[in-house]
Amino acid sequence: MNLKVSQRQVLTPGLVQMVSVLALNKLELKEMINAEIVENPVLEEIEESSHTLDEISGREGDRERSAEEVAQQKTETEKDPFDEIDFGSYFQDYLDPGFRATSSNFEEFDKPSFENFLSTPTTLSDHLLWQVGSLTLAPDLREAVESILGNLDDNGYLTAADDEIFSPETATELRQMALAVVHQLDPLGVGARDLRECLLLQARAANKQLCDALEDFGATPEIDPEDDPDLEVDTLRARLRIVDTAIAIVQNHIALLENRDTREIVRLLRSQHEIVEQAIAFIRTLDPRPGQRYNQFETRLIEPDVAFVKRGEEYVVVMNEEDLPALRLNAGYRRMLRTKTTEKDVRDYVKERYRSAIQLLRNIEQRKNTIVRTCDVIVRRQQEFLERGVDGLRPMMIKEVAEEIGVHPSTVSRAVANKYVHTAQGVYELRFFFSEGVNGPEGGDLPLLLLKKKVKKLIEEEDPRKPLTDDHLTAELNRQGIRVTRRTVAKYREDMQIPSTHRRRKRD
Repeated sequence: MNLKVSQRQVLTPGLVQMVSVLALNKLELKEMINAEIVENPVLEEIEESSHTLDEISGREGDRERSAEEVAQQKTETEKDPFDEIDFGSYFQDYLDPGFRATSSNFEEFDKPSFENFLSTPTTLSDHLLWQVGSLTLAPDLREAVESILGNLDDNGYLTAADDEIFSPETATELRQMALAVVHQLDPLGVGARDLRECLLLQARAANKQLCDALEDFGATPEIDPEDDPDLEVDTLRARLRIVDTAIAIVQNHIALLENRDTREIVRLLRSQHEIVEQAIAFIRTLDPRPGQRYNQFETRLIEPDVAFVKRGEEYVVVMNEEDLPALRLNAGYRRMLRTKTTEKDVRDYVKERYRSAIQLLRNIEQRKNTIVRTCDVIVRRQQEFLERGVDGLRPMMIKEVAEEIGVHPSTVSRAVANKYVHTAQGVYELRFFFSEGVNGPEGGDLPLLLLKKKVKKLIEEEDPRKPLTDDHLTAELNRQGIRVTRRTVAKYREDMQIPSTHRRRKRD
């Protein structure tokens, strides 16, 4: 057997809770507090109908003095180690009538409006199954249709192979019938294998509608010299010609469409340039991801944790503590600890619950202090943003703020995670204020956010027939005094999902 001495860093449960509480935003903190109130009987929320502070303090003082007089009549030789813990300061702050957060002036300025009641959105699967339920289908066909619907992705595409969807015994004809049923469902385009098929399904549906409309007028798609002039019929025929051209483009020349090579499409289709342009405009109205309108992510409620408010000539940090439960320690359990007749198991349980409750209150207060100190630095460094908006944003690193307030960078990272601030410029995530900088005009640093905006603006103002290359963009930024490389420009252009020069070029 060998003995050795070593040092290890171990996070205590209290530190683990402190780290987790710091990372919570206001809504998450509220949920956590409500859960702790349920689990810990020592913690309780102050109701709005609570008695006045003087009344409760007087009653509690009388009860404590009575309990102390009874306790002094008993002679005890043993001392409980728990009694050596100084709970005085905590009881003073958190005991009945309870701990209330310092009244904030968050309500004194205009707050952003929020939708507090959100309905559960209908998913694509629910929408399609509801339609299938209204159809009269044979049992085997209905089962095949539902198998297809169960294999659609979020965009509404059918990406699974037939052998993954159907059993080997399923006939080919039945598979085709089931797929035809799915293609007729709303939204049009679901069940397609790829983008081409998705657009074709929608374009052919538009073609059928126009043909049906012409049939209602007693006309045919082709122009008949014997027809009487009819403006509505002529309009329908013109639209039908555009849709037919769109179908031909999607079916045979989708690669040219992606490259915006209009001239080559006109040559291959032997059509008029105006008709092709109108057909491309019609294609743009089609939905390449029909399932997304039903498979949208659930709306997340955002409520600012903090606000930057201008008081006089300076900005101050105001914590938003509205709707957070006001906590206090239950005085009844404290009396149980002071009563010597309380059973040992009960005393141990109450002690443990008190320690847990006080630790939670400490961590909530520590969270508030860390957020306020971090925001104080943000306000001091981002004065120009608060006055002018995004154009006044300055580069700022998490490491710099951590050094200024004397904590680890991970602490600042948790303090700003998933938290929002209300400013005169709007509601922003606290992480929005942290970004690297590049060498900007006059030797100053330029935030990457502003660099991306400049790149996007240059591209929006370019000639679509002669789009700017990454080299041209780099040269223009350097001319403005922003030192940046072509590789950096290309990276940020791709981050903003802006196509390359070749794909942006518009061909006549």
